[in-house]
Amino acid sequence: MKIKFDIECTPQEARAFLGLPDVVPMQEKFMEELQEKLAQNIKDMDPEALAKTWVPMAMQNWTDMQKSFWGQMQAASTSTEKDNKDQ
Repeated sequence: MKIKFDIECTPQEARAFLGLPDVVPMQEKFMEELQEKLAQNIKDMDPEALAKTWVPMAMQNWTDMQKSFWGQMQAASTSTEKDNKDQ
């Protein structure tokens, strides 16, 4: 024997029917506080400080990449010169 119920209701109506708490006001308050904190963090960001933080790392990575590239080029040219001398 099967019994089937179709109930049409909104999530708020289902929460109220099941006796669950209404969390909408808490979520709205949380989102307001989160927005305020994010806005404050954005205001506190100093572009100059960010540039000083990120640029040296980028330049260091660039320098490392150049050294690696030139090292590979020198190794390749050395092996080519050695192969030419052996012939």
